[in-house]
Amino acid sequence: MASSLEVRPWFFLFSLFSTLLFVDILLKPFVELNPPARVKKLPQLPLRFRHDGSFKILQVADMHYGNGVVTRCRDVPPAEAPYCSDLNTTQFLNRLIAAENPDLIVFTGDNIFGASATDAAESLIKAFKPVREHKIPWAAILGNHDQESTMTRLELMDFMSSMDYSLSQVNPQGYVINGYGNYHVNISGPFGSGFVNRSILNLYLMDSGDREVVNGKKTYSWIKESQLYWLRNTSYMLQEMSPAAALAFFHIPISEVRDLWYKGYIGTYQEAVACSTVNSGVLASLVQMGDVKSVFIGHDHLNDFCGNISGIWFCYGGGFGYHAYGKAFWPRRGRVISVQLGKAGKEWGLVELIRTWKRLDDQNLSKIDDQVLWRCSSGDV
Repeated sequence: MASSLEVRPWFFLFSLFSTLLFVDILLKPFVELNPPARVKKLPQLPLRFRHDGSFKILQVADMHYGNGVVTRCRDVPPAEAPYCSDLNTTQFLNRLIAAENPDLIVFTGDNIFGASATDAAESLIKAFKPVREHKIPWAAILGNHDQESTMTRLELMDFMSSMDYSLSQVNPQGYVINGYGNYHVNISGPFGSGFVNRSILNLYLMDSGDREVVNGKKTYSWIKESQLYWLRNTSYMLQEMSPAAALAFFHIPISEVRDLWYKGYIGTYQEAVACSTVNSGVLASLVQMGDVKSVFIGHDHLNDFCGNISGIWFCYGGGFGYHAYGKAFWPRRGRVISVQLGKAGKEWGLVELIRTWKRLDDQNLSKIDDQVLWRCSSGDV
């Protein structure tokens, strides 16, 4: 009788374990179908200048990310080709983050190369992994290749806007607007300044589209009037509230950039400017607005020059990604934009200086073409 009583606790435990296992097997499919909600990790907002009055942006143009380690590099020295993959792009981005410590990273399109990306979402997750790991605020727009995989342009922007530390937005509210990824980002003054609750640098990001047919001929797309209407209105509204300098970012260059071959430039101009046959008046709108001091573009990987057009500097980022076409022995590169505030007495004032330079993916992360894009003078914003 005693032995029978001793067995019962073990029998009870066995029965309980069996029941829990049975319930787990029954419920597991439902749990997998309904995973717990994941909350997006947000950067500290609003973005603001540092205590030393500086704000640094890293422009990453044309990553052309594919599937990671299995996606081979293009146009690299023969000795590097067998060991080169998308991971070289990731390594370059990590090196730049460590070297420059940017406050914001802006990806100016062709972030993934659709034809080589088996799953667009997976490619985006891999491509943006360094910024998420370093917890750096970032913003992205689309190029002409991103949508060639498994997501539409709308789905791509929606997905990127949901990723950790992303400031990306699909489109502004209250506007019927062409494209996806038209939005602005405000940068406030440093803590302890009179501009702590005021934007003193505005960033405009726009979708320049992919490809279209005009009069029966294929051409690259262009920024449409609905986007320019939003841009002009937004600029007017922001300047009415608080005059501030601004920068703009889009992927495909405007046609006026071609003329810099004859007018002069700083950097390398070794590829024909691939733009739309349609001139939609982007330059005229920017000149009319008056707040945009410089525009940053991508698309043509072998160009990394800056040139002044009607008082506004247009700068290429230069090809960043290793799966993008490039040129052997011409290193991949990224562009850094440094914005510095002036002093009003002992207090930080408005933007005084905008500089830029490029970093090469060589042994020393060489810094080249350091130049001033804009300096505040009497009467300027």
